[in-house]
Amino acid sequence: MRSVLRKLFRYLAFDHGRTVGLYRRFCNPDGAEWARYLKRRDVFYAMGEHCSVQVNVTITDPKYVRLGDNVRLTGCTLFGHDGSVNMINRAYGCKVDRVGKIDIRDHVFIGHQAVVLPGVTIGPNAIVAAGAVVNRDVPKNLVVGGVPAKPICSLDELVARLKARTAELPWAHLIAQREGGFDPELQDELDRMRIAYFFGDETTPAV
Repeated sequence: MRSVLRKLFRYLAFDHGRTVGLYRRFCNPDGAEWARYLKRRDVFYAMGEHCSVQVNVTITDPKYVRLGDNVRLTGCTLFGHDGSVNMINRAYGCKVDRVGKIDIRDHVFIGHQAVVLPGVTIGPNAIVAAGAVVNRDVPKNLVVGGVPAKPICSLDELVARLKARTAELPWAHLIAQREGGFDPELQDELDRMRIAYFFGDETTPAV
């Protein structure tokens, strides 16, 4: 019965934009599926291919947001406007506005609890670290972090370090065999090797 309901809620959400809350609750879409839903419903100004948007991402003004190819958003917040203008307009009897686009180019990752402010372009080929506050453009091939976000290293440098470190891991051969980011046939062995590496051969959990 639940599988029938999941199919129904997925169909109504994707094709008609209805029962979205029930779809999220019963289907628990992963980032790739939720991105497909957002693309199907034309939520953003534009969206490329192979994106992943976790359901806990907050986007205040999606029509001002453009995503390129292979953009991955994890628990971050994208602000398309400055809400303080509402207070200013009432307090000062004026009518001011402050909005901006967010343009996220190809191959960009934005980490958990990062905040991107209006008027920012990120990438291509860039990473925004978890918890960063991005208040200015992030050039291509750059990793940024901090409040406000500042350069940490180039993406090329990070990739080279990750390749070298991965090659030294006991489970590097499993990563090389894996299709995509997850392979259920390899996961149990991968978990076993990682746990042994992290905690040694101790069988008694730490208290």
